[in-house]
Amino acid sequence: MWQNNSIMINLSLINFILLVLCLVSIWFYCYGMYAGLAFSKHSYPFDPNYNPPVTILKPICGSDGNLYANLATFCRQDYPNFQIIFSVRDSEDTGISIINQIIHDFPELDLQLVICDRIIGTNLKVSNLANAAVFAKHPIFVLADSDIRVSSDYLKQVIQPFQNENVGVVTCLYRSLAQNWVTIIEALRQTTEFSAGVLVSNQLEGSIKFGFGQTIVIRKQTLTAIGGFEAIADYLADDFQLGYLPAQAGYEVVLSQYVVEHELSATSLTDAIKQQIRWACCIRVSRTWGYLGLIFTYGIATSLLLLVFNIYQYGYQSNTSYLSLIVLVITWVARLIMGWVVGVTSLKDSLVKKYLWLIPFCDLFSFFIWCYCFIDNTIEWRGRRLKLAKDGKMVAIT
Repeated sequence: MWQNNSIMINLSLINFILLVLCLVSIWFYCYGMYAGLAFSKHSYPFDPNYNPPVTILKPICGSDGNLYANLATFCRQDYPNFQIIFSVRDSEDTGISIINQIIHDFPELDLQLVICDRIIGTNLKVSNLANAAVFAKHPIFVLADSDIRVSSDYLKQVIQPFQNENVGVVTCLYRSLAQNWVTIIEALRQTTEFSAGVLVSNQLEGSIKFGFGQTIVIRKQTLTAIGGFEAIADYLADDFQLGYLPAQAGYEVVLSQYVVEHELSATSLTDAIKQQIRWACCIRVSRTWGYLGLIFTYGIATSLLLLVFNIYQYGYQSNTSYLSLIVLVITWVARLIMGWVVGVTSLKDSLVKKYLWLIPFCDLFSFFIWCYCFIDNTIEWRGRRLKLAKDGKMVAIT
């Protein structure tokens, strides 16, 4: 009898905790709608005559995806003075022929290919950036991954916040271009889950204190103040550090209104899972409390667990089970509405409009990844196995 009472008390406590998590999730979804609408209505002062010279740094590794098309969009900028430096580490890199074609097709631009195998840390992408920066001519750097695609007004838009001398870094959200059902799931998660969290953080704090590799615009003096690329050369989340360290140094980090397009490269479920684990581990080691706090955003999972536990404890036809079903419906509806507001209204993502109904499945997938990353510090990145230390730095596994 005592054991049965103990089990019932434990189940009641679990149900109570799950109910609280659901209610907080509903609040988060509602605030996410507000943050998404606020983002879509906000605009930075635009001065068409503000065109400081910039250097775009493009780290390249391989020729995955539509590399030529992506790089060409950066060459078609409606901007008076910019330089692009493409950097690769391996003289046999398959991306070199594409870069040479780009240089040939845009002879009027200041384009340069740098081939250098110098390594300054475990993160080879950062080494690539550091090797390119040596040849930079201008005082503002634009760092953008090779799988990013932009429109001709990209530079004009992302540079505007630098009219404020206190701004040290500008970064951008992104919408993903999906090629198959695996990347559709990834794209939905990134747009309606990750971006929603960023917008909520930006709205609550008035700014953000981290960056995204899809675009980081940083003053050279800001980069120097935090110790240069050498300061982040061993971190997995180098983009996070390029926002976090300047914020700690007193610079303002601005979330641009411009939304870039990100081409997803995963071709199988295994590739997608490895990529999601890497990104989740990035967040866990960079923002530990923020990662723990993600439990308050997984209302799809916690409301489903609440219903299951209540049915197990009280039966199908109990009032408590009916109440948990109502909580589940409210939670799921709120989540779908937030997905629409953030994805369609704010980020203009047509993929979200088409596949909105898949969001619950994406959230459950994300919840399992979140749980898994508490028990494993090992990631795979471009054929390398790496172990994450507690401070977010990487150690190569031989």
